[in-house]
Amino acid sequence: MEATNKQINNKIYWRDYVKDIPKNDYFFFRSCIRQTFFPGAEQMFLNILKNNLNINYKDDPNLTTCTGIGYHSDIIPLETVHTIVARHFSLMNESGYSNFVISCVTTFGVMTEALNTWHEFPETLEKTRENLYKTTGRTFEPPKAIAHASDIIYLYRNEIANQLKYRLTNQYTGEPLKVVDHVGCHYAKIFPQHGVGGAEFPKVLSEMVNAWGGEIIDYPARRHCCGFGFRQYFIKESRGYSLTHSQTKFESMEPYHPDFIITNCPGCNMFMDRWQYVIQETTGKTYSEDDNGIPVLTYEEIAALLLGYDPIEIGLFMHQINVLPLLEKLGIDFDKEQFIALRAESMQLQPQM
Repeated sequence: MEATNKQINNKIYWRDYVKDIPKNDYFFFRSCIRQTFFPGAEQMFLNILKNNLNINYKDDPNLTTCTGIGYHSDIIPLETVHTIVARHFSLMNESGYSNFVISCVTTFGVMTEALNTWHEFPETLEKTRENLYKTTGRTFEPPKAIAHASDIIYLYRNEIANQLKYRLTNQYTGEPLKVVDHVGCHYAKIFPQHGVGGAEFPKVLSEMVNAWGGEIIDYPARRHCCGFGFRQYFIKESRGYSLTHSQTKFESMEPYHPDFIITNCPGCNMFMDRWQYVIQETTGKTYSEDDNGIPVLTYEEIAALLLGYDPIEIGLFMHQINVLPLLEKLGIDFDKEQFIALRAESMQLQPQM
């Protein structure tokens, strides 16, 4: 009887870490950062939904920014943020969809914060309805479900695994690739109950890697911030704080010799890719055995790559840490010469950090 009670208690406890993820009919909200720096990644997500999973979605051109960067930089007040979030929900209502799926983890954090605020303080919901109607003539209802795009790929990871053209295996050794994951803070830490596994056991990326043949490496700074931090980066004099946060992660993972880093946040992906480049250029230090650096890829890019989408179509040449060694290790069939030429052109056009 004691053992039975313990099993029941364990089951109830774990329920706090389980997330109900909608299975179809998604109203998709794009990411400002993703579209700017890695536009192919976001398109790959939509391609996978349509071509590989036969899932319906709405990609509405009338959507705008969520204001997340402005909000977290103390430029845009909360009441304005709530009104803009409400406008996006109003567009969702018009579309006939009720499952809101978000590409960016900052947007995910902003919108879950709005929903939680409205729940805890109903007067803010009424004020938001009033502001939205006064400014746009619109009304709205919150979504039935809200999910991050990585939740969807996590949900269908096994269906994707059954369609893989390649696996996370080193073609030269036959061994699983060693992968370190980085789950965005605004996904796992602001409202942990909205992320798969919460803040303690975030498994949204690690379970993808396991399903696709790779080996997840647990490293000491696994839950450490990527270094973006908004104010730390946007104030130029404070960028050293951003850089050293990322450096802490690289130094923590270096002894485990990872083949690549997988992320679910556009900002995290950008900074962990670019700060490695900055460190290489300023100090000559790299964090990989081949002196290339550790490639940083999003879950959409990895899924698309393993499904057989062209690395050029995915836009992998736009990464500052060269992805070519990883592509060769995986045995990917692609136009190597074109990839190298596009990468050289892309590196010349990269913005200064």
